[in-house]
Amino acid sequence: MCSLGVFPAPVTAAQTLFERNNELLSALRPGEHVQPCDLPSPQFTRDTLKGHSRPESSSKSVFLDQRDTLWMRSAGAWRDAGLYGLLDEITNSAEEVPRFLAVGSACVLALLRWASSFHGSLFPHLTLSRDEMVAEFSQMLDWSDSALRSFAWHPHTDKFAVALLDDSIKIYKSNSSPTPTLKHRWQRSVCALQWKPLCGSALAVACQSCLLIWHVDPASLSTRPSSGCAQVLSHPGHSPITSIAWSPTGSLLVSASPVDTSMMVWDVAAESGVPLQRVGGGGVTYLSWSPDGSRLLAATPAALFRVWETRMWTCERWPCLKGSCQSACWSPDGGCLLLSMQGEKVIYALTFSDLTGGSKAASVVADLSETTFPGPDGDLTVGGEVCSLSWDPRGERLAVLLRGDSQAVNHPSVIAVFKTRSSPVFELLPCGFVMGELEQSLDSCSSIRTSSTALCLLCAGLTVASLTCRFTSAALGF
Repeated sequence: MCSLGVFPAPVTAAQTLFERNNELLSALRPGEHVQPCDLPSPQFTRDTLKGHSRPESSSKSVFLDQRDTLWMRSAGAWRDAGLYGLLDEITNSAEEVPRFLAVGSACVLALLRWASSFHGSLFPHLTLSRDEMVAEFSQMLDWSDSALRSFAWHPHTDKFAVALLDDSIKIYKSNSSPTPTLKHRWQRSVCALQWKPLCGSALAVACQSCLLIWHVDPASLSTRPSSGCAQVLSHPGHSPITSIAWSPTGSLLVSASPVDTSMMVWDVAAESGVPLQRVGGGGVTYLSWSPDGSRLLAATPAALFRVWETRMWTCERWPCLKGSCQSACWSPDGGCLLLSMQGEKVIYALTFSDLTGGSKAASVVADLSETTFPGPDGDLTVGGEVCSLSWDPRGERLAVLLRGDSQAVNHPSVIAVFKTRSSPVFELLPCGFVMGELEQSLDSCSSIRTSSTALCLLCAGLTVASLTCRFTSAALGF
């Protein structure tokens, strides 16, 4: 089992630049040069990214109050809040309805509120607001205060999308000056982005109330595509959406919501969805499709996750000892699944085989407990709870985002990079730590992703967020 104690000491005096000979370096020797990265490194100031300060429904307060008929008010309450809103409107309009109807509505409303309270005691996340729920289950360290909300590499080309605090999405490409900006009236509280495999133009966006599929022509010079370029997919009770996953062929898209025990399997071309429901868990928070397309991980807010077999759509239940599954990633061949749990400082591994059926229990492959390294400016502590996992498509590097202590200057959030090998046996070896820029708050690392050629580090603080891409060395020997 690998631990942080066998890692080389982190260098805090400069930003990590590149990897050479299996070593992460932060400085060049005299006379050395590194091939420059042709991907942009945009910076965003949080002060210039204004989020929505009030919901769309609150805009009615700027108009003069007009007393509508009971029928119109009831229809509006049903549209805005469903059955709860309708019963509340009838209860509050006792003078306009028969007494038995008002009393009956009040009794049913009280019963529903009691049932909701009882259900909330079983699943506390249901008492959170929508934004609080998105922040709780986001793969970002500090989704609420970060200028960057989500990030997605394109799986086949050097292109990435970034969701910002103001609910806009920007798309950056190598050697490209136009930067398309995507905006839509339903694009609120973006929690996840994912490019469609085997396609250069389709981007799925997980929003607060729906799922958007943007179709942006890569050859277009337009910097503001029309909202008509986006498909809107929604299902009653399936919001907010916190995770999405394309099948490896791009034929299906799966979405998840913490308040819905069903995960939706979408046929985007037909704009139709089929719910897959299982009892228990209180919802679905995180999805990860194996690269070979044979299995799909579905995490829940409870101490339980499921692994679906996608041919017959049957699933295995995997109970957890403590918290819920926080993040996961698959090996390139789909035979190994790495997981992290909320509140735990280890990485678990599950192996799957068509012949034996796979592991009967998860094994611990890495201990990420706090480790202290001496430095010129004092001791530096690294390690902690795992926030996000990302395995590169070649199966050679694993990046792990470790949550630090925001109250301690000498305990920042860092990215630990492991060298990996999955055959003949799974093995993890230390590579190094990725540190942020000098004088940048190291505990502001927000998300990590890997592409076929690059390791990406997102740094986001309360004021400034920067995106840094660094290419690894051409020869990645183990």
